[in-house]
Amino acid sequence: MTGQRKGALFIVIASIFAAMTTLIAKILGTGETALSPFQITWGRYTFAMMALAIFYFVRRPKFEPLHIPLHLGRVAFGVSGVTAMFAAATLIPLADATAISFLNPMFAMAFAALMLRERVGPVRWFMAALALIGALFLIRPGATSFQPAGLIALLAALLIGIEATFVKALSGREPVFQILLMSNLVGSTLCMVLMIWFWQWPMFEQWLLLIAIGLAMLSAQSLYVPALRMGDASFVMPFSYITLVFAALYDLVLFGVIPVPLSLFGCVIIIVSGVILAWRDGKAKAQ
Repeated sequence: MTGQRKGALFIVIASIFAAMTTLIAKILGTGETALSPFQITWGRYTFAMMALAIFYFVRRPKFEPLHIPLHLGRVAFGVSGVTAMFAAATLIPLADATAISFLNPMFAMAFAALMLRERVGPVRWFMAALALIGALFLIRPGATSFQPAGLIALLAALLIGIEATFVKALSGREPVFQILLMSNLVGSTLCMVLMIWFWQWPMFEQWLLLIAIGLAMLSAQSLYVPALRMGDASFVMPFSYITLVFAALYDLVLFGVIPVPLSLFGCVIIIVSGVILAWRDGKAKAQ
């Protein structure tokens, strides 16, 4: 299996956990005892940081020189993007928020081409656009997608797309664990400051969900960073659209929402576009 294909596979597995975090954020941010998006983001970074700290004291991995500006840039865009995504998930339907925010692979491809000088050929652009069309079939955006809260999800897509460019720049210079540790250390510190204004004491069930969202996002990150190291961001990022498929599966299992034929058609388009990209890459490597 080529590095590009491994990167794509890692992105797909990471998407399972990424969809889970959005679902948990929706649960935490709605209802009579809803938490603010800032506090949900705090839980996402803080409990991920705790898990990484335990790993560090057990394994004692070695550190390499830090690239502070890249870490600060990644955290600034990452915290802002995650908070915007969580906010959108509480204001508009989950499928709409997920679909709009997952324009971020398109932004990531553009920034990778501009900032990292990666080649983005017409076929990759076409397949990424085809995956987006599949996403539209899957979620069938209606009028609710165009309410003002939809702009928050669009902002999240832009911010997370820029963050992916920083991750790609870091992935060739520092170990994966070091990147994850710095991201969550700085992110949790920043969120702790924000809690001066947004803190409310969670209920027991909310504590469990806050822990779960941190561990789920850490799992996604642990796969996401090496995926960008194995393959070009312009190649592996479009596979993030598969998150929409897992979101639909969670709806089916947890809430009994049965996908309609148009949803299934959208899933097929997304999967086919990813398979074609992987097949073309493997053929090019062989030649």
